[in-house]
Amino acid sequence: MQGETDLAVLIGGMKPRLRDGVYVFATLPPGQPAPPMVEPVMVFQEAEGCTFILTEGDAAKLGLDVTFRCRMITLEIHSALEAVGFLAAITTRLAASGMGVNPVSAFYHDHLFVPADRAEEAVALLEEMAREA
Repeated sequence: MQGETDLAVLIGGMKPRLRDGVYVFATLPPGQPAPPMVEPVMVFQEAEGCTFILTEGDAAKLGLDVTFRCRMITLEIHSALEAVGFLAAITTRLAASGMGVNPVSAFYHDHLFVPADRAEEAVALLEEMAREA
């Protein structure tokens, strides 16, 4: 199944879905194994350490130091990994309202991690953006 590459179709067809729960970012130094029972939404290995995005509750149970309380918004349109400008347009729109965002692209969808206290606002801005397209 091929993902969508047309920017207008991506923006006009996206359906932002706010996921349940609060997420956080945590990191472990290089070589330190992940705690048992970690079920992160995302893991990314950098030279400085391994980053996890996981629920706030799971991080607390594991005693991890965390940052960036956020909510996850899934953009429900199958965007191609080679699509040009989709996340740039979205992050620009959110930045215009003073909102930081940490986007993650996966095989089928793009996911946005936005400040927990501004999640509903982010969804409204994205729905408005889709209507305007």
